[in-house]
Amino acid sequence: MILIIGGRGAGKREFARETLGCDPKDTLPALHELDPLPPLEELLGYEAVICDEVGCGVVPMERADRERREAIGRLCCQLAKQAQAVYRLQCGLAMRLK
Repeated sequence: MILIIGGRGAGKREFARETLGCDPKDTLPALHELDPLPPLEELLGYEAVICDEVGCGVVPMERADRERREAIGRLCCQLAKQAQAVYRLQCGLAMRLK
């Protein structure tokens, strides 16, 4: 599994498809949009998992929103430990973190 993170509109899906050759049918395109969040074991079955960067920017005022942001961040940390590779995209440019 490959984890790809970055800001909204940074080119994560295109990078997965065009540069890494990931099959869109085997790529989870928006982890941050799923509710409820799937278990780690389910996510490890994908070729690639894509998630917006949730650790930067304005901290939500609502407690539930902050807790969700924290849960997504912790899940991404667990995914990064298990992933074969981790990429962060910014302005369409990829940096391999792992």
